[in-house]
Amino acid sequence: MTNDIRIALVAHDGKKDLLIDWARPHVEKLSKVHLLGTGTTGQRLNDELGLNVERMKSGPLGGDAQLGAMIAEGRLDGLIFFTDPLSALPHDVDVKSLLRLAVYYDTPLAMSPSTANSVLKDLLD
Repeated sequence: MTNDIRIALVAHDGKKDLLIDWARPHVEKLSKVHLLGTGTTGQRLNDELGLNVERMKSGPLGGDAQLGAMIAEGRLDGLIFFTDPLSALPHDVDVKSLLRLAVYYDTPLAMSPSTANSVLKDLLD
């Protein structure tokens, strides 16, 4: 494992607890890579799990776009984004753009704990 690997961890408000719960047993592995996150998600990962997360802006304020640009520039190796499929989001266009870029550039993408396990294993093994 190397800190040259860059993984973004993002979660909508209703899924932040789930992301923290998923990350908790993976702290050792996650601490060995370069982590990025949007606003509050990144702060919670820092505060609650002691992970060093480079924080982007909040998702609605441009954080999703910042991560999308990193994907387009080949500077992000994986995206773990726990979305809340049952909540309407004012920045839905930004979320769709980020997910579209991840798919277009074939960036490993996880949107649930089981797929996050697979992406993390794939990137670190």
